Amino acid sequence: MREARHSGAATRAVRRRAEHLREALRPPGLSRRTAALLPDRHGTRLVGSPVFVISSQRSGSTLLRVLLNSHSRIRAPHELHLDTLQVRLGADYAAEVMAELGLPRAALEHLLWDRVLDHELTRSGKDIIVDKTPNNALIWRRMAAAWPDARYLFLLRHPGSVLESVLNRHHDAERTGALRDVHAQVAGVQEARSRLDGLTLRYEDLTADPERETRRVCAYLGVAWEPGMLEYGRQDHGPFKPYFGDWSENIGSGRVQAARPLPAAADVPEELRETARAWGYLG
Repeated sequence: MREARHSGAATRAVRRRAEHLREALRPPGLSRRTAALLPDRHGTRLVGSPVFVISSQRSGSTLLRVLLNSHSRIRAPHELHLDTLQVRLGADYAAEVMAELGLPRAALEHLLWDRVLDHELTRSGKDIIVDKTPNNALIWRRMAAAWPDARYLFLLRHPGSVLESVLNRHHDAERTGALRDVHAQVAGVQEARSRLDGLTLRYEDLTADPERETRRVCAYLGVAWEPGMLEYGRQDHGPFKPYFGDWSENIGSGRVQAARPLPAAADVPEELRETARAWGYLG
């Protein structure tokens, strides 16, 4: 019964990502032409340099987050879904009132998002915050605009493996819809990598040599590596459940598990081949 509830919730999560795709790619107040790397200068940020994991779903972002959250200076909470925190102006004149303050709706939302990050960072007592929500791959332009000094971790996984994992995890997922969602996310990751500076990691490398890869992340973030990062099962990382991230037995084991074998080249859908080649998974 519990597994069925989780499966249903996970399926709704996949559908929600698709529903938010259009607004995520075309945020309020930004036209298609101007929705690029335009710094939002409408407000001072409480969190000046947050860290965003840019990855698709089922790419190991929950594993990465618990490894990072085990560091004494890094707070990596469950998925925050910042794109779902939206401002609704409750009167016709409100937009004009806010415009007089230099605060269009998108800028108001950025202030809200920043306040949420600051709240969680202050609550944790740490000084670096990492958000690993997969939908970040679809709203990276807004993040780059809201936080010009943000840092990025690009977490790659073989796109064919991502699709396999989605279908294995969400047994009632429809293949065409799952493929569409995975394609949108991996394409978003690739586009973000081409426009933003950051550190690229591979899920397959993270599972094969977590110490080496977490050392790379620590060097990028400017903190000393801590051995306790590899023993994430000894710390409390909050609940593992749908909408929060991965809730599989693997992540719940408290130990890094080996990645599954990569799919055969012939089994990779045509829609994912271009990205798979760009990431070095296909010749």
